[in-house]
Amino acid sequence: MWNLLDNINRVLIPLLILSTVVRKISWTMSANTAVFRIWKGSSTVTTFLWKSHKTFQTHRTVCISAQDRFYFSNVNQAENKVAVSQKTDWNKTMSEAEKIVGYPTSFLSLRWLLSDEIANVALHLRKLVGSNHPVLKTAKTIIYNGRNTQAFGLILLLISKAAGHLNAKSIEEDKAAGVLHSQRALAEITEMIRTSNLIHRGLVNINTDTGSLESSELNNITFGNKMALLCGDYLLSNCCTELAALKNQDLVLLISSALRDLCQAEFVARRDNQNFPIPSIPPEDRTGYALKEWTLLNTYGAASLLGKSCQSTLKIAGHSKEIEEKGYEFGKHLALAWQASLDLGLCINKDKGILHNLCAAPIMFHVEHDPSILIELDKGLESVENVDYLKVLEIVAAGPGIGLTKELVKEHSQKAMEILSVFKESDARKALSNIIVAIACKAKDLVCNCP
Repeated sequence: MWNLLDNINRVLIPLLILSTVVRKISWTMSANTAVFRIWKGSSTVTTFLWKSHKTFQTHRTVCISAQDRFYFSNVNQAENKVAVSQKTDWNKTMSEAEKIVGYPTSFLSLRWLLSDEIANVALHLRKLVGSNHPVLKTAKTIIYNGRNTQAFGLILLLISKAAGHLNAKSIEEDKAAGVLHSQRALAEITEMIRTSNLIHRGLVNINTDTGSLESSELNNITFGNKMALLCGDYLLSNCCTELAALKNQDLVLLISSALRDLCQAEFVARRDNQNFPIPSIPPEDRTGYALKEWTLLNTYGAASLLGKSCQSTLKIAGHSKEIEEKGYEFGKHLALAWQASLDLGLCINKDKGILHNLCAAPIMFHVEHDPSILIELDKGLESVENVDYLKVLEIVAAGPGIGLTKELVKEHSQKAMEILSVFKESDARKALSNIIVAIACKAKDLVCNCP
């Protein structure tokens, strides 16, 4: 009994420390919910802990985009009833999908966060409270919004179950979920690569020549950068270790190429001094410029990771090259449809987060339509904060960008849905179909309710 309590305390204390740090940023949600979700269904004691805590439900969140891709924030229900409806539909879809794979996948990656190294990180993060360093926002996103930010793992498990597996050893199969243990490990690896990338993107570029920073502020930023760099590296090194443990050279090659693409995404388009993207100057013949640039940026940034992870999970199951390629195409089109929908939401809702994603699809389409908008966008070459984002969004709203982005969501959603028809009818395939429909419906509702 004492050993059990000791193990519980060893896991609980580090997460409660991190919970305290994050709660100082936002008091609207309970980070302790994350702790109990990790324990859900793992044993009699943990089930009891989960049931006792279940009454404290946290409000859900709606996807918005910031810093290029897939960030999330809370929505004011009184201000946006449409967003509340979308939020409910999205979370219902994700909840149903989690039931199909047999267990909540939202916090699969947090298994690696329950370590002595991360416990030490949590202690050091307390020193950054009040400094407004991006690494704190990233920590809050991971803890509070796991269902949304960690959806890649869920999609991988669903496509694994939908496709089935050929000639798998019985000891390798997870009977409850209908997937292989190695496929579940790959889902965790994918989530942790995504998380480490988000943490690394929280690094702040410091211009010490200006002398505008006070000594204490400079020290806080420097310390926060060290924590973001080391924490991201720690998670990424765990990914490499787990990937090597699968003992599949083809998998290593695919996931390594996805990591390469994540790095290349940071060199697409022009950048301000904090590396936020700004649309490139279009050529004289602007035909197809917007679609090409946007697709390149977001394929490298997220779609490649999801696509190659889907391809890898089908390779583990022993499927043919043709089916593996279908898996890649499915993951890529799903991620691009998702990103286009998020871009649409940022522009229609006039969210300030658009400053961190000035290469959003509606803006890119408007640049192709009328490059004069670059006069305002170029003010962000030093810092995107110099851009009058409300003026930019008003210009975009008057042009064809919104409608073209809606069509972009529809196009990628349809392609993803067509690929699903390759797999046999099943609950997992239906869940993936529902996710695609939820993304497409969100985009449609946004446009229909656009003022």
